[in-house]
Amino acid sequence: MTGTQPVFGELLLRDRSVRPGELLVMAIVNRTPDSFYDRGATYAEQAALDRVRTVVGQGADLVDIGGVKAGYGRFVSVEEEIDRTAGFVARVRSEFPDLPISVDTWRHEVGRAVCEAGADVLNDAWGGHDPELAAVAAEFGAGIVCCHTGGLAPRTDPHRPQYDDLMGEVLAATTGLAERAVALGVDPRRVVIDPCHDFGKNTWHSLEVTRRLGEMAATGWPVLVSLSNKDFVGESLGAELPDRLPGTLAASAVSAWLGATIFRAHNVPETRMTLDMVATIRGDRPPVRAVRGLA
Repeated sequence: MTGTQPVFGELLLRDRSVRPGELLVMAIVNRTPDSFYDRGATYAEQAALDRVRTVVGQGADLVDIGGVKAGYGRFVSVEEEIDRTAGFVARVRSEFPDLPISVDTWRHEVGRAVCEAGADVLNDAWGGHDPELAAVAAEFGAGIVCCHTGGLAPRTDPHRPQYDDLMGEVLAATTGLAERAVALGVDPRRVVIDPCHDFGKNTWHSLEVTRRLGEMAATGWPVLVSLSNKDFVGESLGAELPDRLPGTLAASAVSAWLGATIFRAHNVPETRMTLDMVATIRGDRPPVRAVRGLA
């Protein structure tokens, strides 16, 4: 890798320094009426705030707030996205002053509004579609998630995507965005890369980036994975949306073992327990209680 080098082993989330080997749960909070998983269960502000309270109690390390469904759906203007997210971020920040808050957006106008309201991370799930978003992160001292989407426009699905070298392109795209963000002034300790499962990928592609995730971790940039209830899990197992949790947890365990750090999740307690078990097997976390054969 050439150009800007990551700070190996260092990750900052708000004022928290994440130690090497630590595995983090990013809880999903959708301020959308049409989200693919919860179908708008946390669209109302009070329901969304109750969700934040719940996931913090369940062990979430940070929350990711979204104001627009990732896939096809009704058009949402910049103004409406800001209305769904910025005031809510301010409310969460007021109640949870130390909680790292991420906002899932590709628009720099939204990024500016949520950073002014107290957001710590801009989750650019559409891979730099708006090149000004990284500059906003730099301006506010925020972090940024750099994703690979194969060049897709926001809110579109892939159609027969093809890659001569899938991982080569994923690595080039994500590390290139990371280097650009740092060149614009983002603290390298606040930059994360994400292969973006299912975005610009068919199921075979998502499976490949999962089993080759160690190549992303080897770049030195912390890796985020958003695996939760994704289509590649459902297609792999023939499982409809309500039945994808076991496959999600299996993919999460594999990704953790291969070096991912942050896990964006709907099911927080199950994800937390899965990651804790992986960390304990690796020796990064002691058992809560170990008396078998010792008492």
